[in-house]
Amino acid sequence: MAILEMKVPSPGESISEVEIATWLVADGDYVEKDQAIAEVDSDKATLELPAEESGIITLKAAEGDVVKVGQVVCLIDTSAAKPAGSATVAAAKPAEVTPAVAPVKEEKVAVAPNPDPIKADSYAAGSASPAASKMMKENNVSASQVKASGKDGRITKQDVIEAMSAGFSTDAAKVWGGSRNQSREKMSMLRRKIAERLVAVKNETAMLTTFNEVDMKPIMDLRAKYKDAFSKHHEVNLGFMSFFTKAVTEALNLYPSVNGQISGNEMIFHDYADIGIAVSSPKGLMVPVVRNAEQMSLAEIEREIKRLAIKARDGKITPEDMTGGTFTITNGGVFGSMLSTPIINPPQSAILGMHNVVERPVAINGKVEIRPIMYVALSYDHRIIDGKESVGFLVKVKEMLEHPERMIFGSKDPLEVLLGL
Repeated sequence: MAILEMKVPSPGESISEVEIATWLVADGDYVEKDQAIAEVDSDKATLELPAEESGIITLKAAEGDVVKVGQVVCLIDTSAAKPAGSATVAAAKPAEVTPAVAPVKEEKVAVAPNPDPIKADSYAAGSASPAASKMMKENNVSASQVKASGKDGRITKQDVIEAMSAGFSTDAAKVWGGSRNQSREKMSMLRRKIAERLVAVKNETAMLTTFNEVDMKPIMDLRAKYKDAFSKHHEVNLGFMSFFTKAVTEALNLYPSVNGQISGNEMIFHDYADIGIAVSSPKGLMVPVVRNAEQMSLAEIEREIKRLAIKARDGKITPEDMTGGTFTITNGGVFGSMLSTPIINPPQSAILGMHNVVERPVAINGKVEIRPIMYVALSYDHRIIDGKESVGFLVKVKEMLEHPERMIFGSKDPLEVLLGL
């Protein structure tokens, strides 16, 4: 008998422990080499743990256990033959998604250390894999709402993701039970880290918020005119986020302190713009970073946001995807938020909050018109950013969104460029 000890690999620098979020296999299952056998949470991301060899697996940790990097979490008997008729989980193909994913309730399911091995024929039509079952419980999705594509009618994790992406409401299943029962659930390591960081920001920064409003009609007219041609040519949809990202990078060039941060007694300024895009995922708030956004076109920004959003939704985002940002954009408008004061993402010094677009009466050239208006908010650290800079930054973002052509000329009016002013 040849036994392989599988140890927790290091997910990234400075991470010393992780939490077993979900076992994707059961004790006694036969696993293939490189098959995903577990999802582990660090304080930065959720990662998949692949099997190092093929064989019969014995679990040495339960879901919810916090284990050290390098600790043995399972054993694989590599000398065991593959049982006849056994099936392995097929790799799921990525699906089309929107950049924002609705937040969902996280629930831990206790697993016995040595449950009975799952038989190969126990997955009857309509039953779900362990990962799919967990996601269905978190999102209140019933088996009848999911079209199964797995072997023998088994529901896979990707089936649940595709069903949710199709747009049905998962809230319909939530009804009051009439009891006065209570339930408790352990906070994930990622959620605990987010909580610590948010409290630290409130306690350690001089955070203020300034507001403005943006007339979205020019952007909406531009999208309506070119969205089909843009999608056909670039194979990606044209959304608001790319316009906001581009406007932000141009404004950051004019107000470098908004793109800076404090380190001890020093101020650090960046000659590049790595823009974090806040995304809600089943595991909590994620902020993947679009690197060197100042050098990207609208299409390149849209493609990168889509790529990162898919990774966050599928739990495949890595710590490297979320570190090193210099400024963050968050969009509460996709959930219906009219106005909010976003919290700075440390060690950054500012964050821009987008909100919903609502038709409002405004004065245009002395006349009242109905325009699609979005309120925007900039939260900033007053220790490094003065009020003049924060207001000036937000005004520049507003001007470029209301005059999209200015993004091409570095926030200047095209006529001023023509006249050399």
